[in-house]
Amino acid sequence: MMKKIVILIMALAIGVAFYEQTSTDKNVYIMVVAVVIFMMGMMRLSSKTPSKNQDNNEDDVQ
Repeated sequence: MMKKIVILIMALAIGVAFYEQTSTDKNVYIMVVAVVIFMMGMMRLSSKTPSKNQDNNEDDVQ
């Protein structure tokens, strides 16, 4: 459930950033906030993804 909310917020942030980019009077601060929200959402989602080398790192410790 939380994952769906984070994805929805990220989609809204990117939508706002794209809309702001196409407007005639661009507000840089809105675009920066939208990109920061998107990047924080990506970090949150990718933190749950296991690394490919996770097993290899544990074997090297012996």
